[in-house]
Amino acid sequence: MADQPRRRARDGRGGQVGRGPRRPDVDVARLAALQVLKTVRVDDAYTNLVLPAVVSHFALGPRDAAFVTELASGSIRWRGTYDTVLAACIDRSLSKVEAKVLDVLRLGAHQLLAMRVPDHAAISTSVDLVRSTVSEGAAGFTNAVLRKVAAQDLEAWIAQVAPARERNPQRHAEVAFSHPAWIVDELRKAVGAAELEALLAADNVPPKVTLVARPGRSTREELPGTPTPYSPYGVTLEGGAPGEVPAVAEGRAGVQDEGSQLVAEVLASAQLEGRDRTWVDLCAGPGGKAALLAALAGQRGASLLAIEAQAHRARLVARALRDSPGTVGVVTADGRTPPLAAGSVDRVLVDAPCSGLGALRRRPEARWRRKPSDMVPLVLLQRTLLGAALDLVRPGGVVLYATCSPVMSETTDLVSAVVGARRDVVLEDASGLLPGVPDCAGRLPGTLQLWPHRHHTDAMFMALLRKQ
Repeated sequence: MADQPRRRARDGRGGQVGRGPRRPDVDVARLAALQVLKTVRVDDAYTNLVLPAVVSHFALGPRDAAFVTELASGSIRWRGTYDTVLAACIDRSLSKVEAKVLDVLRLGAHQLLAMRVPDHAAISTSVDLVRSTVSEGAAGFTNAVLRKVAAQDLEAWIAQVAPARERNPQRHAEVAFSHPAWIVDELRKAVGAAELEALLAADNVPPKVTLVARPGRSTREELPGTPTPYSPYGVTLEGGAPGEVPAVAEGRAGVQDEGSQLVAEVLASAQLEGRDRTWVDLCAGPGGKAALLAALAGQRGASLLAIEAQAHRARLVARALRDSPGTVGVVTADGRTPPLAAGSVDRVLVDAPCSGLGALRRRPEARWRRKPSDMVPLVLLQRTLLGAALDLVRPGGVVLYATCSPVMSETTDLVSAVVGARRDVVLEDASGLLPGVPDCAGRLPGTLQLWPHRHHTDAMFMALLRKQ
């Protein structure tokens, strides 16, 4: 099973333990990973935002920081699979296991089944962690469970606890690839059964850090890393901290997935007749796409107005747009009722709030946090935002609707419904706007769909609509 994390030859993680706060007989890096899991679970925090703060708090060096990142992110990403394995090793429901103990068991399972950690180290450090944070009795329980987990590798466990693919493909995919059943179903509808497992596997591969040069302020040539294959502005960082790159530290470049870079490229590349002065990002937070759009607008003598409903996200947008010559300003306002005159804008981006199911590789907790009941209010919000954007744009102007989701109700179904309900809007064929990107046609003709397994980007959907 080449698409699963393997239990490899183990040589330990090496490196020196950080000098930050610690408890007696507890490995600091593993304590830090436990803190990440707890914060994500209790505070509904985002893994990628919690990790830097925890690494800093525990004063971890680079090797330990990398270990914590893999341990915490991997444990969250593969929680569904590990919970099924743990359930087979425990004589009671997982709901009856104390949450802190279950967190440690997940950390231990990830070390045993997917990391280069010797069995004895994974088990003994997990036992010490539970002994220090819970109780001696819980430590004995942890020891017994993890010894059972260590008895076979992940491939063998999946063969034992997941039904055969031929007999129950839905449940097999749910267990083998650690995705909730309803998400498996939505992704199958979006990508098709033939590519489903490739997509699920890609969701479980941690993405590399991608940087973006903001034209007119920096060039891709001054950024370290390998040029991105599709975006003319990006590089893939091979190592090191992005904040240490001078152009990033100075705000002339940023961290941005290649798929998000291509969203800005598509909107900027759409042909217009007549004036092309005013661009709007209607849902601008946290500011990455707005910063690239402002840079592109500034090179043409146009300007971008960024609108963001939440004040704290508007501040992030303002920081991203600082010193950008193509910026009008940042307005804290609801994109459903933007403070602009109808027909006054030439280009609008609607990067709508969505389920985020296209970014599961970089937001591992989202698969466990989202629920099917979230979809209806999200779709209603998306449709209202798109309608507001179409009212804003002038005749001949364009609106790019984008979501970091391939789910049909948020993408093709929604766009078809909006276009069908309005006589003043046509769906443009955007396929020619990304000529170097293969296999990116969406299910709805003329739309675009990027995929983690095809393009190594987030699963960005794009539909370009023109006002008549």
